Amino acid sequence: MLSPAAAAAAAVRAAVGSPSAVRGAHARLLKEGLSHLPPAHALLVSAYARSGLLADARSVFDDAPSRDLHLYSALFAAVSHSPTPALALPLLRRMLSDDALRPDHFVLASLASAAARLRSLRLGRQLHAHFVASPYSGDDVVKSSLIDMYCKCGVPEDAQKVFDSIGVKNSVVWTALVSGYASNGYTDEAVELFQSMPARGLFTWTALISGFVKAGNNASAVGMFVEMRRDGVRIDDAFVLVTVIGGAADLAALVLGRQLHGFALRLGFLSSMIVGNALVDMYSKCTDIHSAREVFEGIIVHDTISWTTILVGEARHGRAEEVLSLFDRMIHAGVKPNEVTFVGLIYACSHAGLVQKGRQLFESMKLEYGMKPGLQHYTCYLDLLSRSGHLSEAEELITTMPYEPDEASWGALLSACKKHNDAQMCLRVADNLLELRPKDPSTYILLSNVYAVNCKWDSVAKVRKIMAEMEIRKEPGYSWIEAGKEFRLFHAGEVPIDVREEITGFLEELVSEMRKRGYVPDTSSVMHDLEDHEKEQHLFLHSERLAVAFGILKSPPGSVIRVVKNLRVCGDCHTAMKFISEILQRKIIVRDASRFHHFEGGKCSCSEFW
Repeated sequence: MLSPAAAAAAAVRAAVGSPSAVRGAHARLLKEGLSHLPPAHALLVSAYARSGLLADARSVFDDAPSRDLHLYSALFAAVSHSPTPALALPLLRRMLSDDALRPDHFVLASLASAAARLRSLRLGRQLHAHFVASPYSGDDVVKSSLIDMYCKCGVPEDAQKVFDSIGVKNSVVWTALVSGYASNGYTDEAVELFQSMPARGLFTWTALISGFVKAGNNASAVGMFVEMRRDGVRIDDAFVLVTVIGGAADLAALVLGRQLHGFALRLGFLSSMIVGNALVDMYSKCTDIHSAREVFEGIIVHDTISWTTILVGEARHGRAEEVLSLFDRMIHAGVKPNEVTFVGLIYACSHAGLVQKGRQLFESMKLEYGMKPGLQHYTCYLDLLSRSGHLSEAEELITTMPYEPDEASWGALLSACKKHNDAQMCLRVADNLLELRPKDPSTYILLSNVYAVNCKWDSVAKVRKIMAEMEIRKEPGYSWIEAGKEFRLFHAGEVPIDVREEITGFLEELVSEMRKRGYVPDTSSVMHDLEDHEKEQHLFLHSERLAVAFGILKSPPGSVIRVVKNLRVCGDCHTAMKFISEILQRKIIVRDASRFHHFEGGKCSCSEFW
């Protein structure tokens, strides 16, 4: 039979994960007079923390009559895995000064985990130096934590040095370093290390693939997934599939996404909520919002992420009515929205000109849901007001909001001022934006054109000078398209030689017909130091036009043309797409850096709110 102390300890361990059960076990310890025993405090600190009750864990720690390494170790482990890992620093100071204790290997491992979470390379190096000089310098668990820390701080080459110092390497350290190389963009090193592993299981394959996706190397992620399938690795966990679906979404590879959907179906993973959510996101980002909606409606139980994913997807496709209807269903289902949900809601209102509804939703964040709007919410709300012509209110908001306006905030207001031809406000806003020395090259083009239109040539020169000093170059525009089994990438100003004659001839015919129907080139997005004919030629060779022309020439009649662009579609290309959709009676969907545009019958789904 267990002693009362052992029975109480077992009850505490069994209660982990249930806040009420942990509190009940704590009450039992107090009632039976066992809470003073040394192991009780460490057990309770760990149990409270693992049940999401860090404040209760801290209270038990503070109430302990004495604090030893076991108690500190329990709290450090809790803090390092909590949403507030920075709390480890004052706790360390307290341990060293108040209780005169030196960290052991358990504490050092937790501190390394906290440094990794904080992305604090300075703290990580200090810990490493202390570890090397400590009696625990050979501990492989601490070394594993240091490898993870260096990888998350962006220096996998330092992680490699720690890795090389480990005598017998287990799969955890191999996997940590493989993931570290992959997620930091060291593709060759990641693959080489991966291939040298003595054994590779699903966990390691998943780490490599997710590392590639994290680094934006989606093509390599997909390639490794294909290789994993050839290797006969059994997929009994949905996470790797979710990761590759995310890679297909970022690539906007619709055909691949559909294949992965079929694969998930064959493996029996469609009942998984995380797979369903990933498919909704993938179809939305791959321009097929209707398939995204079908998948969403097929998910049996929707959580906040499910609702938010489809809601944000519908918003980016300019379907404001569907967004608001979905939100009503979400609330009716008893699912609480989060901060991202409101970004999607206000964004949808902004791109549909629904000012009053947007105001109501912004206010409801604070009044109904107790959320503090963040800078992104204020920027979306500012965009809503300024796009709809409420420029004075928008300017007042940007100067009174509880955040320092950033480049996106001032840029949104400047674009709206330019659109609504408010010259005086344009110049005021442009001056504020220029003071930030923005990073986005397109912002400088906007600033230069605003100043040039208003004959502020000194300011134009200042813009050019800052661009030169900061070595800012306009990011080259490129677009890609899947037409049948062919995948093509087009860069602005460059027509591939094998289709050059075909595409340019086709576009010339289209422009001729467009002019007959009233098309006049809009060169306002082109730098002002070019001649008019040069500006028009510049527009003629924008990447999205080349991609659309290729798609029309290479796809079956009546099929949807789907194009993805890395930058925002310019005003002239937006107009051209409307003309092309009407002339050729083809639906064209363009995903740019801001949103989706569905062109059909001479109109766009954005209704000019973009």
